[in-house]
Amino acid sequence: MSEVSEGISVLAHSVLANVANKWALLVIDTLGTETLRFGQVKSRVTGISHKMLAQTLRNLERDGIVDRTAYATVPPRVEYRLTEAGRELQRTVHGICHWTRSHLDHIETARRRFDAADA
Repeated sequence: MSEVSEGISVLAHSVLANVANKWALLVIDTLGTETLRFGQVKSRVTGISHKMLAQTLRNLERDGIVDRTAYATVPPRVEYRLTEAGRELQRTVHGICHWTRSHLDHIETARRRFDAADA
């Protein structure tokens, strides 16, 4: 493998690790087409800790998926929105989230059947 293709592979793996986890998927889906403050995102993503949300937003900002805008006010105000690349990714993420919600009954039944057979 050449150095160039090896570098792309490492970068792709890093980006996928940042976006293909449950918190990033939920944050991306939550932001959608809105601009939200940190607290608004936190209240809409059930179960995420302050620390995990901050880390997830930083990773998404680093990868160019989220824009962070800080306003010099007292108290400080920070807003997050998806970039153009983030909005394109959000369409795929929304589809995954929709699929999950649509198939919850099927998944729950399959898990019960699997767990009963495994016991």
